[in-house]
Amino acid sequence: MEPLPLLIGPKRVRGGGGVLTSLNPANGEVNAEISIASGRDVDFAVTTAHSALRHTNWASLLPQVRTDYLLRIAQKLVEQADLLAETMMRENGKTLRECKTQARAGAATFRYYAGMCETLESQLTPSRGDYLSFTTYEPFGVVAAIVPWNSPVTLAADKIAPALAAGNAVVLKPSEITSCVSIELGRLFLEAGLPPGLVNVVPGTVKTSSHLVNHPKVNMISFTGGTAAGRAVAHAAAENLTPVVLELGGKSPNIVFADADLDRAVAGVAAGIFGSLGQSCIAGSRLFVEEPIRDAFVSKIVSVAEAIRLGPPADDETQLGPLASFGHRDRVQALVESARAAGARVTAGGLAPKGGVFEKGAYYRPTVLEGMSNDSPVCQTEIFGPVLSVLPFRDIEDLVEQANDTVYGLACGIWSTDFGKAWNVARRIDAGTVWINTYRQNSVATPFGGFKQSGWGRERGPQGLRQYQQTKSIFLGTGASLLSLDR
Repeated sequence: MEPLPLLIGPKRVRGGGGVLTSLNPANGEVNAEISIASGRDVDFAVTTAHSALRHTNWASLLPQVRTDYLLRIAQKLVEQADLLAETMMRENGKTLRECKTQARAGAATFRYYAGMCETLESQLTPSRGDYLSFTTYEPFGVVAAIVPWNSPVTLAADKIAPALAAGNAVVLKPSEITSCVSIELGRLFLEAGLPPGLVNVVPGTVKTSSHLVNHPKVNMISFTGGTAAGRAVAHAAAENLTPVVLELGGKSPNIVFADADLDRAVAGVAAGIFGSLGQSCIAGSRLFVEEPIRDAFVSKIVSVAEAIRLGPPADDETQLGPLASFGHRDRVQALVESARAAGARVTAGGLAPKGGVFEKGAYYRPTVLEGMSNDSPVCQTEIFGPVLSVLPFRDIEDLVEQANDTVYGLACGIWSTDFGKAWNVARRIDAGTVWINTYRQNSVATPFGGFKQSGWGRERGPQGLRQYQQTKSIFLGTGASLLSLDR
């Protein structure tokens, strides 16, 4: 099998760092062999990106011209959504239905930032002397974009679309698990007419990422992934004083008060942790349920977990496919077994299904754990799987203390018919996103990011574009006074 090449400029390049094997988590079959980018390949990609910026004058193009390019990319992604979805499904095991939704969401992100190219404004600042003062926003140059495997198209779009809109070039380093769909994405950019070199794709390992974030000519880094890896990226960025945006892990609380609409809350809590098999940074993995309704509510959640239909991700009847890899399935299983050994009660799931199609795939049943405290490892570790930890609370002070007692601060859900109470609790929770009577609602128009060790900076919305620009202040003298010598 000829390895899939890197995409650098207009060229398909055989990587010098070896070969990755992509496995279908639904059946263990080989999807493809993929070239690994070596340090020399990364240097070639970064150099090519700088050259593309110079030769195309990308940063100096009129905003409506960049708009046209981004709109053509959006249209190409719509046209090829089925191809992207099927490739993604074979790599990370999500259902074909969800993969199609993510492909269309990636297209929507490019449309959104295409519009922002023409509408985002600079500022005229108040004058304090004989001058006119205003701000402009300039691109950084070459952006290193590193994305994980759980949502490879939408997360790549969240970085590439605003970076291009802001006038930058991008070197994309995808996850080892979802390199095929990232290479397809890069190919579609070229087919849409984007000048070669403005987006380059360099699959590889952690070593490839290290070459990229430590490259002295990378002008900005945007990373989405686990907190431990984010720490390593931040350290590399500090060495070169490279600006960095980090969207990291979470251990998000989903809070249910006794006055909630319980049926709606059950559906929301279940979707928040079992949707995508919990392979989401915003998964509501800690259920805080008020004592008076604890038993009744947990019983409903257990019933939902046990009724979920696992199966091949291409089947229409399947609600959830396998976990993204066999290694990841083993990690989730080990964490559940560790919690069980420490005294947790497994009231749903807690095992891999057996027989038939399940024998060859990385499947794992939605799991509910009870009987542990908030400081137990299973309640503090980001499992990134369909594992819900149930934690009762007595009153609001007890709730807020427990909910905030984690190194993470990415998301939170609150279920209550008392809006005033929900609002006040929302303000006290350390999280970048709080949902009230809903969960996992996302919008490209709304900034997204975390508190504490869940990250730095924001993606999406106008702030998401400004992350890829530097602010410049310009003073235009309007009087005849001498230059000041006091600075």
